[in-house]
Amino acid sequence: MSIDFNLYLITDRNQVAAGHTLLSAVEAALQGGVNAVQLREKDLSAAELLPLARELRNLSRLYGARLLINDRIDLALAVQADGVHLGGHSLPIEIVRQITGPDMLIGVSTHCLADIQRATGQGADFVTFGPVYATPSKAAFGPPQGVQALAEACSSSPLPVFALGGMTPSRAVEAYRAGAAGIALIAAILANPAPRNAAEAFNT
Repeated sequence: MSIDFNLYLITDRNQVAAGHTLLSAVEAALQGGVNAVQLREKDLSAAELLPLARELRNLSRLYGARLLINDRIDLALAVQADGVHLGGHSLPIEIVRQITGPDMLIGVSTHCLADIQRATGQGADFVTFGPVYATPSKAAFGPPQGVQALAEACSSSPLPVFALGGMTPSRAVEAYRAGAAGIALIAAILANPAPRNAAEAFNT
C-alpha cells in the first residue's frame, strides 16, 4: 500500500481542547485536511480502545483518510484499519508483517539513523523521525534533534520520513525543505480550540 498521505495526526485525548471530544476534534481535523490518523491511547485497554477504533474507522472512511493503530495488531485487524504503527517495544516488524499480510501499512517510530536502517531492513513502509523540535510529549526521547538531523535522516532513508515533534505550520515548511514526506503531530491540532482551522494551516 502506497503512502498517499502527508498530514498524520496522532491521537491523545488528554490534549484535546475544551469544547471537543477526541472524536469531534479528529473529525474537525479530517475536515481540515488531515489524511491519516493514528489511534494512540496507550493507557486504554483493548476493550476500551475497540469502540474508539470503530468510530475512527468510520470517520476515516468518510473523509478518505488512512487509519493506523498504535501497536495493537489485533485491533487493527478487527476494525480493518489501514495499518499499524510500531515503537521500540513492539513486536518485530517481520513478525507483524506475517500477521497482517502484505497489504497493511507498517509505520515505525525512529529517533536515529540506525533505527531507520533497521526499519527499512525489516520491511517497514514509512517512519516517523523525531523529536525534531522540543515537545512535552516526546521529552522522554531526549533533546530535540533539529532540522539538520531530519535532513540527514531523509537523505539517507529509502522510506518516506515523517517529521515529528513540536510541529507548527512554519516548522512544517522547514521540514518539507529538509526532505520530509509528511508531518506527524498531536498538540498543534488537537490542543487547538479550532482543530479544523489548525489542520488547514498545515495545508496552505
